[in-house]
Amino acid sequence: MSTAPRKPLMPLDDALAQLLASVAPLTQTEALATGDADGRVLAQAIVSGLQVPPCDNSAMDGYAVRVDDVLAAQGALPVSQRIAAGSVGTPLQPGTVARIFTGAPVPPGADAVVMQEECVVVDAADAASAHVQIHSTPLPGQNIRRSGEDVARGDVVLAAGARLGPAALGLGASVGMAQLQVVRKPRVALFSTGDELVLPGTVPPEQMPPGAIYNSNRFFLSAMLRRLGCEVTDLGIVPDRLDATVEALQQAAASHDLVLTSGGVSVGEEDHIKPAVQSLGQLDLWQIAIKPGKPFAHGRIGAAHFIGLPGNPVSSFVTFVLLVRPFLLRMQGVQDVAMKSIAARADFDWPRAEKRREFLRVRRNEQGGLELFTNQSSGVLTSAVWGDGLIDTPPGEPIHYGATVRYIPFSELLA
Repeated sequence: MSTAPRKPLMPLDDALAQLLASVAPLTQTEALATGDADGRVLAQAIVSGLQVPPCDNSAMDGYAVRVDDVLAAQGALPVSQRIAAGSVGTPLQPGTVARIFTGAPVPPGADAVVMQEECVVVDAADAASAHVQIHSTPLPGQNIRRSGEDVARGDVVLAAGARLGPAALGLGASVGMAQLQVVRKPRVALFSTGDELVLPGTVPPEQMPPGAIYNSNRFFLSAMLRRLGCEVTDLGIVPDRLDATVEALQQAAASHDLVLTSGGVSVGEEDHIKPAVQSLGQLDLWQIAIKPGKPFAHGRIGAAHFIGLPGNPVSSFVTFVLLVRPFLLRMQGVQDVAMKSIAARADFDWPRAEKRREFLRVRRNEQGGLELFTNQSSGVLTSAVWGDGLIDTPPGEPIHYGATVRYIPFSELLA
């Protein structure tokens, strides 16, 4: 009996492009206090209504001066005023200096600030009679922060679709934003399939049945989803039966934007995700040309997206960061979702060139190179804890000691 030829595996870049093309950004938004918006995606651009800084101000503690007065001085210059941050000085009298502090407005007429370490106070019986000897030659504009040099009135300081981090929250606050309009959280239903799975805490290790394993995928997938700003519904473990899988998928799709499963996307008799999704909707992707993580599925169940990850923990971890993470960011309106790699040196040999694009777990050493975890099996989650990133290895290319490779830090993929 003849069999149909097996379809070629889909390249990762093609799979990602198809995933991203399938998702429309969420349109519902909510207002959050600026301090509570870390990690969320901005729904409306922030336009500044003021200058930052609002006026020319001193970059340090010292003395505001006229450069020409300093150059012409035969001795110490008298201090004519004292200007603290939050106060407003008067025009600087010719032939005098103003004591000034960091952030204080530079008085009209002054064109430089000399740091206090380059000045010596003399004739200081009282504040009114203080004189200052300046021991450096200032340049015009020295130590002055100009009005609007950070933000000009009318600038777009944060664009719609920006993923907000601590610095962005500070920037929003600096232009007076007490609240930010953000995209609502994606609603994600998560469940695992597999009769061999046991939830930690339900069975002590010494009483685990033969063939049983603890469900680790549930925990790291939940954590990564929440880091991406998702609202997660954990539906637990679904039995390896087609009817149970269909029921779980149908219920989850009714009230979520994405149904994410782990396990059951291979081609074994107990892998029911594929036929279950096809009975309820459509399945668009099937197998990806990467290692680890070949069995990957994407489709639709009603209005909800479906993504099925492989059951092996490292395969599930890697396919999540490479495919699900950019998918969920795009769902929230982020445009730049490409993973960023850096050039690094391989301090190991990897002669086993794979036909598939391979992602090796590595970590940086004190010499600036990358060390390889010895066991690259898709079931060894230790490799993802020991490592601090992945090497993106093109298909058919071995790695020789000292070669330059593409390194993707986990700090890039897990933020």
